[in-house]
Amino acid sequence: MELTLLGTGAPAGLPRPGCPCAACATAARARARAATALLVDGVLLLDLTPGPALAAARAGSSLHGVRQVLLSHSPEGPREGPAPEVPAGLPAPVRVPDGRRLTLISGHRVRAVALDAPGTGYEIGGPDGERLLYLPPGAGPSDLPSDGSRTPYALVLMDVLGRPDALARLRAAGAVGPTTDVLAVHIDHDVPPGAELHRRLAAAGARTEPDGATVVVGDYRAVPDLPRRTLVLGGARSGKSAEAERRLAAFPDVLYVATGGGRDGDREWAARVAAHRERRPPSWRTAETCDLVPLLTAENAPPVLVDCLALWLTDAMDRAGAWDDDRWRSGEAPRALAGRTGALVAAFRAASRTVVAVSNEVGSGVVPATAAGRRFRDELGRLNAAVAAECEHVLLVTAGTAQPLRG
Repeated sequence: MELTLLGTGAPAGLPRPGCPCAACATAARARARAATALLVDGVLLLDLTPGPALAAARAGSSLHGVRQVLLSHSPEGPREGPAPEVPAGLPAPVRVPDGRRLTLISGHRVRAVALDAPGTGYEIGGPDGERLLYLPPGAGPSDLPSDGSRTPYALVLMDVLGRPDALARLRAAGAVGPTTDVLAVHIDHDVPPGAELHRRLAAAGARTEPDGATVVVGDYRAVPDLPRRTLVLGGARSGKSAEAERRLAAFPDVLYVATGGGRDGDREWAARVAAHRERRPPSWRTAETCDLVPLLTAENAPPVLVDCLALWLTDAMDRAGAWDDDRWRSGEAPRALAGRTGALVAAFRAASRTVVAVSNEVGSGVVPATAAGRRFRDELGRLNAAVAAECEHVLLVTAGTAQPLRG
């Protein structure tokens, strides 16, 4: 099957008309995107957007051979403004009831997929046997198994940035496999275009193409290479934890390791923990522990997110007695602490599962007033450097903006 992307943007397009935001301001020329519409082998049009004939002409295609127009939503939504007119010569657009199957004279097979949000998804099978899945904005399938029993699609087109949890469920069901080409469509102004857009998609194992591009379903394409080990650094309230969580939001069965534990009677700490829990996908599991070595080195295990190494170091210094000046000067505490940090760094080196770790970047501001505070600052700097040396990808998050330092 040959798929022409007549548009890849959100229902209102990108830039949104009259929107003054920074993402819309920079979404000009090649970065502009019309509302998503797809032309399959020149005979099947998925979603009708304003100016489809002109969009097809810009892509070097024509709508003259279209025999079926399928809508993933009612004609009046979800896009803003009046419904687009149907160009002369096109068949009347229809929205297929959930579960209904169609066979086109061209040999294409269509199945309407029930969703967990308003709209209808479509599974398209081509005459050559390849299959693709198209999902409307903000939606994921509602009837997926969770045992990995589905046969992977060759291509999935969906709202990757808006519904990473739906992509995670597709992976858990086996509908998205290692060779599935995941193409992001319905791209809105929530993420700046350009490098940041491609970086976030690559972290989800997805990519995007500009309007007018043509994709051959089933052609080999290098799936974005996901780093096995990632270290996310940042200061207080920099957005480092949110960045780390975003990197694994499109994957199932993630183990979230909280190294801070609980603090009895500390309401402010409890509120922080609750806020972290609420923004994590419900399918993630949580472990509160500082015993990271067996978790990092577990074989054939799903991804793990460690938040954070600064709290792990606090616990390690507690156990080593490193806060005590006399024990530190005697050399006993430094040796004990070095043993713990060395074991952790070795576990990062040996990790076979996907690991995303968060740590604080300190030492760029006020010098701690106490010897113990300066000791912690120095040891955390050394730990961050040692762990970073074992990671394929290192990010520094400043003011909510992630800057790749490696990878």
